[in-house]
Amino acid sequence: MNYSRFLTTISLARQPSPIRKTVEVMSRSPKTLISLAPGSPNPNMFPFKEATFTVENGNTIQFKEDVFEMLINPGDTILVNEPLFTGTLYAMKPLGGNIINVPSDEHGIIPEALKRILSQWKPEDSKDPMKKTPKFLYTVPNGNNPTGYSLTGDRKKEIYELARKYDFLIIEDDPYYFLQFNKPWVPTFLSMDVDGRVIRADTFSKIISSGLRVGFMTGPKSLIERIVLHTQVSSLHPCTLSQLMISQLLYQWGEEGLLAHIDRVIDFYKDQRSAILAAADKWLSGLAEWHVPKAGMFLWIKVKGISDTKQLIEEKAIDKQVLFVPGYGFFIDNAAPTSFFRASFSVATPEQMDI
Repeated sequence: MNYSRFLTTISLARQPSPIRKTVEVMSRSPKTLISLAPGSPNPNMFPFKEATFTVENGNTIQFKEDVFEMLINPGDTILVNEPLFTGTLYAMKPLGGNIINVPSDEHGIIPEALKRILSQWKPEDSKDPMKKTPKFLYTVPNGNNPTGYSLTGDRKKEIYELARKYDFLIIEDDPYYFLQFNKPWVPTFLSMDVDGRVIRADTFSKIISSGLRVGFMTGPKSLIERIVLHTQVSSLHPCTLSQLMISQLLYQWGEEGLLAHIDRVIDFYKDQRSAILAAADKWLSGLAEWHVPKAGMFLWIKVKGISDTKQLIEEKAIDKQVLFVPGYGFFIDNAAPTSFFRASFSVATPEQMDI
């Protein structure tokens, strides 16, 4: 594929750092190499000589900022399915794109709704920059934050074929992929990609530690290289210590150990989900409605008879020492009232959920 039409003027202007090139040379050179290139401190001056990490047998935002900066020029058309994570919206909106919501339900994006939106263009319009055809579709396909909804495999196939027909990219941000509660897991967009139009993001933050801020991207080589150039400017370099900790953990566990850990994490969150659903059935039946999440750590609740939950959640619930997230922040128009709020079942105990 020719990716030049997808890239912003900022992205096209990015150039590789010559300093980064010296790092690549050092990594593949013999130890006899004498390097007068680094700008990093001497490692012998590091005040820690050794560290011990105990392993129990038992996202990143940066990615979004760099990808969006790479792809979104002011006025560009981009597709999302709201409600979506506030951090995503706040990273996307200042770039000045024309953000179009694709309607969804508890099974994710509705392909027929996407078809209706795309029907305002002809497939060949993608070759004309003045037509402003969609550049990409951004979606969290599993356990979406805040809804917990997951996209089915059949819908993914339909959506991917529409992406091929109208020539747009798919940004598959999948932090909750490893928190799918039912097996077999739904195939990814990346596994269906035959054109090189999917950029996929995975993370260890939901299954190991969010504080480590370690994830990885998969996609077309030319686009991933371009994202790296943005990262070199925005954050210079991911945290080496965090990467080392994850690397050592995976080395010690191996694939079998990692999968066993994921199974334990899934079992924990399934129990947590059962607890919050039991509490919701007990206390909210007849007052609110919700769908059972198939992945992730959130329950998206609609309160009946209330058009706006802002005061209920931000004032009355807090007065009762209960903290939720009001729904308005998850929408493109966050000034509009909404009867939804988000309840997380990741941290609270079953006893706390039932109070």
